[in-house]
Amino acid sequence: MRKNISKKLMSMLLASSMVVGSTAVLAGCGSKKDEVITLDVYSQLANYSGLQTGWIADILEDKFKVKLNIIPEGSGVYETRMESGDLGDIVVWAKDNDKYPDAVKNELLYDWNEDDLVGEFGPYIKENMKDALKKNQELTSTLTDGERDTLYGFGHNVATSSADHEAFFYTWDIRWDLYKELGYPEVNNLEDYEQLLKDMVKLCPKDDSGNKTYAISLWTEWDDAMVMYVKAMATAYYGYDELGLGLYDSNTGTYHDALEKDGPYLTMLKFFNNLHQDGLLDPDSMTQTYDKMIEKVQNGGTMFSIFNYSGYIAYNKPAHTKEGKGMFPMKPKEATPIVYGMNTAGGDRVWTIGAKCEYPELCMEVINYFCTPEGRLTMDHGPKGVTWDYDDEGNTYFTELGEACNKNKNTKMGEPYKGSFQDGTLQIVNTTWSADASNPESNGETYNADNWKSNLTEPKSDIEADWRDKTGARNINEYMENSKEFVVAPGTSFAQSPKEQEFKTTWSQVTDEVKNGSWRAIYADSDKEYEKIVNDMIKKCKSYGYDECVSWSKNEASRRKSLEDALQQ
Repeated sequence: MRKNISKKLMSMLLASSMVVGSTAVLAGCGSKKDEVITLDVYSQLANYSGLQTGWIADILEDKFKVKLNIIPEGSGVYETRMESGDLGDIVVWAKDNDKYPDAVKNELLYDWNEDDLVGEFGPYIKENMKDALKKNQELTSTLTDGERDTLYGFGHNVATSSADHEAFFYTWDIRWDLYKELGYPEVNNLEDYEQLLKDMVKLCPKDDSGNKTYAISLWTEWDDAMVMYVKAMATAYYGYDELGLGLYDSNTGTYHDALEKDGPYLTMLKFFNNLHQDGLLDPDSMTQTYDKMIEKVQNGGTMFSIFNYSGYIAYNKPAHTKEGKGMFPMKPKEATPIVYGMNTAGGDRVWTIGAKCEYPELCMEVINYFCTPEGRLTMDHGPKGVTWDYDDEGNTYFTELGEACNKNKNTKMGEPYKGSFQDGTLQIVNTTWSADASNPESNGETYNADNWKSNLTEPKSDIEADWRDKTGARNINEYMENSKEFVVAPGTSFAQSPKEQEFKTTWSQVTDEVKNGSWRAIYADSDKEYEKIVNDMIKKCKSYGYDECVSWSKNEASRRKSLEDALQQ
């Protein structure tokens, strides 16, 4: 599959030719061009280890004669790979300001401009992602104090235009069938919402398997500087975005540190403690995985989710909707959830290639494929012509199999593919184009199936029909848009600054205490105990260097505000 040989590899081959000769290698002698190459994909976003399986593996082997060996992040994985100098073939970063800068400074990534690698083997990327590539080069310049502006990759969720925003995923999903049974009570604020959840659990005390139900089930895997669901609840209610050790208001530029008295984070921390004290919070929340939580949602064990993926997407399976059950958005009137502006420069989850990769051309071809319209749709929806296609007018639609897979990821794919749709889901867990970017091969549509013309049809169930009738909306995005109560966070080239090593230690101590103290506070059995835990957490954080962390975060907020203001000029 390698169509040429880079200067770097050429020098290696010429050196080795003194011993064994390189003529056969350069000529492709030995009929190795049909050999299937295994690429190591080190992805800090992956939750899976081993060879990629299923339909996507078949597609990649057929198109590129390649297998992907997925290597997830884990204890010591990054440090070991850094020490060896070999990060992998394709390398995907969770953040461009955490471990990525060390790889750049130590030149452990492949230069995409060497021998015009991106131009020859990633033509779709070079032609259509100019702003994202420019952002990456500017980041290199920043990280190396201007010594070089090497192109190493691009960030996720690239947009084709900055004029619109992405789809909503803070959608405030509740069990609409129970809400209907309660008479559609008015919900203005958090207090009303908590009362609604109490009433819903009372109305439905057991899940599909007879287990106790809760208002919500949380998980810890995605906690970072703060407890993920606590800060996300603030984002969904106030429209403030997570930034550093707190939340940022893009409307005013105001920064709210996590431990601000009566601030957004502590307000939401108390909300979850109230749920615990009322017996409405799943007691396994602090110890369970995301997968375990989703099982409970799918089994009818929860009443609400601020996220679409752990709400209607997980719950609304045919078995439920046929019974008149369903989760749909019902936003408290005072809530102003955030939605993210489209950004042609992309996000902070970076696609790169390791410097020691023997097959950079092949890696680039694979990444380039995922950036083409067909590749981007395939990543989310399966093989073209099998699970989705275009009609005569260029509108995207699901085939019968695709419709079934969209509703239930465990649907069997059938010949020639083995296993279920879920088995073939790409385990790299990163995106190229934003799902809401426009697809140039379609009739003005995006990659997001929720908004395809073919899916804006009649309600698929009686409970969906009831939700549509009550809200006057045809789908989730239309409902959220119609509320006119949301915050658009402008898309800019902002990337958080890397932290110096000494400060990383301070940051780690402080944020570990914020997370651990927050979980202790959530599980406090009385208001008095809650206040004591929070005060102790604040005291410990201050002693570890909390003020320094907040100062750094406020400076980042100021940088971000400057970039957002520049968009208005």
